[in-house]
Amino acid sequence: MNRKRIIIGVILAVILGGFIYRFTHLETGTDGHTDKKETAYKEEKAGGHDEGKEHKEKKEEHGDHEEDEEFDHIKMTAEMQKQNGVVIGEAKKQRLGGVISVTGKVAANADRIAHVSPRIPGKIIAVRASLGDSVSNGQPLVTLDSVEMGESLNRYHQSKTRLQLAKNRLDRVMTLSDKKIIARKDVFQAESDYQIAEAEFHNDEERLSLYGVSVADLKNGSHKKPVLTVRSPINGVITEKQAVVGELSDPSKSLYTIADLSSVWILVDINEKDLSKVRKGQSATVAVGAFPDLKLKGRITHIADLVNEATRTIKARIEVVNPGRKLKPEMFATVELALPSDTPSTLAVPEEALQDLDGKKVVFVAENETEFAARQVQAGRTALGMVEIVSGLKEGENYAIKGSFILKSEVKKGEMTDEHGHGK
Repeated sequence: MNRKRIIIGVILAVILGGFIYRFTHLETGTDGHTDKKETAYKEEKAGGHDEGKEHKEKKEEHGDHEEDEEFDHIKMTAEMQKQNGVVIGEAKKQRLGGVISVTGKVAANADRIAHVSPRIPGKIIAVRASLGDSVSNGQPLVTLDSVEMGESLNRYHQSKTRLQLAKNRLDRVMTLSDKKIIARKDVFQAESDYQIAEAEFHNDEERLSLYGVSVADLKNGSHKKPVLTVRSPINGVITEKQAVVGELSDPSKSLYTIADLSSVWILVDINEKDLSKVRKGQSATVAVGAFPDLKLKGRITHIADLVNEATRTIKARIEVVNPGRKLKPEMFATVELALPSDTPSTLAVPEEALQDLDGKKVVFVAENETEFAARQVQAGRTALGMVEIVSGLKEGENYAIKGSFILKSEVKKGEMTDEHGHGK
């Protein structure tokens, strides 16, 4: 009986111990899992907070950088602005007329070309100007030895002598007439002889003048040799030369071609469909590839009456003043023909005020007298050196009309300095 009780007691103790161990283990495990989850949650929350803070800092840093790119600030004193040619102006609205762009070719002004040739035959004994020389009106170019010139000089001197004799005889007859010693008919004859001699003398003098001999040289006796000097009739540059010492020359042979290139023609082809938009006297802007910054103003002086059947174009002529003779005949040119403006006013800036900065079109807005901001704008159409601003700039704002390239250079210089400092 006691043995059974002992066995039952052991079994109960084991069962009770197992139940206590199990309950204790489950409670401990749950708490440990909860602690682990809470710890992980806290760590994750803390880590997430740090990451969010770091992301926020990065975003703020990136945002500042983006704003600097879009609105780069440059400081420049008024003195430096003056030295660099920076000019500030107010953004204004204006009417932008359209343009027709055409291509053309530079040609010498045909109204200012001279072909130089002698007026009488002769042998060239001296050449005083060469191809490409600039010459002035009246400058000696060639000297000819001419038989005809010699004959004309002889006739001149003879007629001059006859005139002097006729004058002397007339004076003598008039003296005798006053003394009632000579008949009246002798006086009439002497007057007639003098008038004939005077007419012959003036004819011979005019002939030499037409040949190119100065009347002043004839009167003071400095022109006695049978040579003829051929002179330039205009100011210009020698574009062709055929004068060679020893060759015979005559009026049918041109010795020089002289062109006054202070004014040139631009010959352009206008499409038939654009003919109604152009007229004589219309303004034009001319540019050539050799001088991309050179813009010359001119006007249409002639529009042809015939249409080219092959190209369906009409020839037009534009006359342009040529400072420094930079435009050379046969150069290719690009021409913009201004059309009358029939559109509403729009905000526009000069082309030179617009700059390309990191792929963006910007203008430099003056925030105050010494500080500029590079502001991105949207550009529209272009006409006669002006660019329409669709957005990014407001009417009345001050911006750099001139010198924007210098300001762009300052922006680039600042970016290079920042990158160099960051590298260090």
